[in-house]
Amino acid sequence: MTRTPPPLGRLHDIGGGRHLMLHRSGTGGPPAVFLAGAGMMSLDYLNIHSRVAELTTSVLYDRGGNGWSHPAELPRTADEVTDELRGLLAAADVPGPLLLIGHSLGGAYARHYARRFPDEVAGLLLLDPFHEDLVIRGPRQARERLAEMLDQMRSQESAEPTPEQLERSRAQLVPHFAAWPEPVREPLAARHLATWRAASRENQNLYDEVAAEFRHAPATPDVPLIVLTALGHDATQAHLWPAELLREISEVKRALHAEVAAESSRGEQRVLDDAGHGWLHEERADAVIEAVNDLMSRVS
Repeated sequence: MTRTPPPLGRLHDIGGGRHLMLHRSGTGGPPAVFLAGAGMMSLDYLNIHSRVAELTTSVLYDRGGNGWSHPAELPRTADEVTDELRGLLAAADVPGPLLLIGHSLGGAYARHYARRFPDEVAGLLLLDPFHEDLVIRGPRQARERLAEMLDQMRSQESAEPTPEQLERSRAQLVPHFAAWPEPVREPLAARHLATWRAASRENQNLYDEVAAEFRHAPATPDVPLIVLTALGHDATQAHLWPAELLREISEVKRALHAEVAAESSRGEQRVLDDAGHGWLHEERADAVIEAVNDLMSRVS
């Protein structure tokens, strides 16, 4: 992976010759720390980060092996990912307790961090989080289709895209980021093209080893917690799953998210029927900001 400087933020030394990208804005506490989903990176959340920074200190970062951070051996365990984040926050002097805002796989990591280090977390905002039992409680047809997709991703990972394929992908990505600040658009699109294998590698042990870690982790601390469940149209999900199967998966997800919210006496689930999984922080930024405000008012 070519190391290029990030357009925002900077690299912090976490020891062992490794550096991770972190960008912060705003002041006050509790600091809000965004944990990106698989296939996403820090600056994908820049717009919502900027709005959160009007309320408190807001922090974006890239996990090792992703975005602008230095490479890491993937896949990793959830303990390794949360240890890494803890070390980065210490190195960057981001004080706790924290408001963790995790999206998709990042939501599962945020919940795991809170379970392992409960005294360091003031609240949790989980944006359509991955749940360890989604596969085993989902439809059998979905499990079979998922296995096929994972095999396909592994086979594609070894193939190098042609310059023409890269240019077509870049041409699609840049307009997608039209709402981002102009100095960020091109570098962000380019970084996605340079790190596209990270999502596949992160997922290689997700449904067995990492899911088992989540199942056997300590209890979720009794902190203010909001789960946003996205049940609206998502173009990527609609492409991957037949419509009826996707509806079944969504109902399982709704139930699992309700169970996560119930893990805290101060937890609640909010269902968004007009936002998709991948970009709910853009499609319903208002719901995210409302949740951040509500959590901050409840933090003791």
